[in-house]
Amino acid sequence: MSVEAVTWWGHATTTIELGGVRVVTDPLLPRRLYHLRRALPEPPREAVAGDVVLVSHLHHDHLHLPSLRQCGRVPLLVPRGASALVPGLAALDVVEVAPGDRLTVAGVDVEVLAASHDGTRDKVTHRLARRREMPPALGFRFAVGDAAVWYPGDTGVRPDFADVDPVDLAVVPIGGWGPTLGDDHLDPEQAVAAAAAVGARWAIAVHYGTYWPLALRRLSPANHHRLFVTPPQRFHEAADAAGLAATPLTPAFGERVPLTGPAA
Repeated sequence: MSVEAVTWWGHATTTIELGGVRVVTDPLLPRRLYHLRRALPEPPREAVAGDVVLVSHLHHDHLHLPSLRQCGRVPLLVPRGASALVPGLAALDVVEVAPGDRLTVAGVDVEVLAASHDGTRDKVTHRLARRREMPPALGFRFAVGDAAVWYPGDTGVRPDFADVDPVDLAVVPIGGWGPTLGDDHLDPEQAVAAAAAVGARWAIAVHYGTYWPLALRRLSPANHHRLFVTPPQRFHEAADAAGLAATPLTPAFGERVPLTGPAA
């Protein structure tokens, strides 16, 4: 058994098909999100039709309640403590998890991993973070049979990437929405190293080229170019330079990529 296909719907939203199951990561559908404007088309509703939904952290561009409501009554894996902090979340089919948890949901074996990222959402969660009571940002390794996927969520570089068991597909973030990237995100070069660390056969780039703050393109064109325009090109260049064993993927919006046969 292997991972069958992956579809990128913009930002960190993907649909991953494996073992007859569809797993959706961090669903985000709107044309605008506060000060962010979407550069890609709005995804169709079927973009978030899955059997399991993974939510990596509480930032509004990853835990977006209106998008989660579009997912229907399916299990939503969220950071432990999120339901008490996000009004309306508890009304959904929420399964709260923390790093170190292992569980099987809708036939998917999930290992919950730690991520290095500020997952605060508002003034309340900022106060919790200062007291070290904030729900943690998460990554995930999930599998059906011997078909396995790694989605680290938003994270900086971590030495324990190398501790993740090998996977067929790595879903790696490579950019951001500015004006800076910071140490709690991966850039394209770091994403290539992360995909190599987990022994992936394919590596799909996410978290780029979708949302950008209003007016910031005009005010900071160099940052826009570096963080929004060039990440996919740099991802492929870094993969070539590193001799990455995995096949790097930067599909078009909504393009379903079958993962069949040996990786190049």
